[in-house]
Amino acid sequence: QSTNVTLIDLPGHESLRLQFLERFKAAARAIVFVVDSVAFQREVKDVAEFLYQVLVDSTVLRNAPALLIACNKQDVTMAKSAKLIQQQLEKELNTLRVTRSAAPTSLDGSATGGPAQLGKKGKDFDFSQLPMKVEFVECSARGSKGEEGEADLEGLQKWLLKVA
Repeated sequence: QSTNVTLIDLPGHESLRLQFLERFKAAARAIVFVVDSVAFQREVKDVAEFLYQVLVDSTVLRNAPALLIACNKQDVTMAKSAKLIQQQLEKELNTLRVTRSAAPTSLDGSATGGPAQLGKKGKDFDFSQLPMKVEFVECSARGSKGEEGEADLEGLQKWLLKVA
């Protein structure tokens, strides 16, 4: 189709990705958050930590860009499903929300109006509580046959067309 979309791939290294996020977040109409479905179980805390930073960012909350969580590497047998990843992310984000809200907002104890509350107070977090529409899709950048196969990005492509 004739729709032009500019994609910006943020680097994976923590210090770089935050710098790039800061630079591009105000103009973002949509965010694709890619999760490694194979390594997810051991990386769930780190994944949730970065996603939490994105979700409580005041600019992101104000602009409420559509959010797609792309569960990559579905061609690998041990890959976790999008449903399981969603459930575990909600659980981990809820834990982060509870621990962050209990922590002091500044070293001297004064309230600084810190980051926004994630989700609805008094309820366990789930993605439907966010101001933006959140969807999950299973995909594989390598395709179904590893290196030789075609990439399976149909769900991602359909989502991009929908939000473009």
